[in-house]
Amino acid sequence: MIKLTARQEQILALIRNAIDNTGFPPTRAEIANELGFRSANAAEEHLQALARKGAIEISPGTSRGIRLLDRPADSRPRRFSVSQMVLPHPDIMQFSLPLIGRVAAGSPILAEEHISANYQVDPALFTARPDYLLKVRGMSMRDAGILDGDLLAVKKADQARDGQIVVARLDDEVTVKRFRRNGGVVELLPENPDFDVIRVEPGRHEFALEGLAVGLLRAWG
Repeated sequence: MIKLTARQEQILALIRNAIDNTGFPPTRAEIANELGFRSANAAEEHLQALARKGAIEISPGTSRGIRLLDRPADSRPRRFSVSQMVLPHPDIMQFSLPLIGRVAAGSPILAEEHISANYQVDPALFTARPDYLLKVRGMSMRDAGILDGDLLAVKKADQARDGQIVVARLDDEVTVKRFRRNGGVVELLPENPDFDVIRVEPGRHEFALEGLAVGLLRAWG
C-alpha cells in the first residue's frame, strides 16, 4: 500500500471523483480552488509528491495530464483519461468503429459519405462502448489533452451533464467542446485560452448533441 499524508489522500480522492463524474482529471487551478490553496503552484507540489510515491502519473504539457495508478484494473469501469494511447496491436483488436472525417451540413454524422475508414479496436480502451471515431480538427481542446489529428471515441447521446466532453452540432458545424448549462443557455467551453466560449441561445442557433467522448486514440508517427 502507498503511504500518503491526509492532504495527499484528499487530493487523490478529488482526482478520482473528477474522473468518475466528468471523465477527466481536474486542472491544478481547480484543485487549488476546491481545497482552498492560495495558488495552483501548491496543487502542483502535492501532485509531484503523489507522482513520486507512484499514486499518479503526470503527463507534461497539458493542464489535465494526470493518470491514476492506484486503481486496480478490474475494480471498476475504466474512465476516460487524457493519457496518450496508441492504436492497439492487431492481436487484440476486437470490434470495428467507423472513422468520421468532415461532416456535411444538415446530414447525419454517421452518413456513409462521412466514413473515411474503419478501425478494429480493443473495447477495453474506452469508458463505454463507442459508436464511432471522430478525427479532431484544431487545437481548441489542447489543455484537455485532445490534439489536432487525434481520434476521439464517441458514444451517441443526445443528453450531457455539466463538465462532460461532447460532440455537438452547431448550425452547419460539428465541434468538440466541454458542455455546461448556464440557466437557459448552453455553453460550449474550449480547453485553450486562445478560443472563445460558444453560447448557444435558444432560437438563435440550430443545436444538437451528437455524442459523448469516451476515449482517445493517438497514432504515433
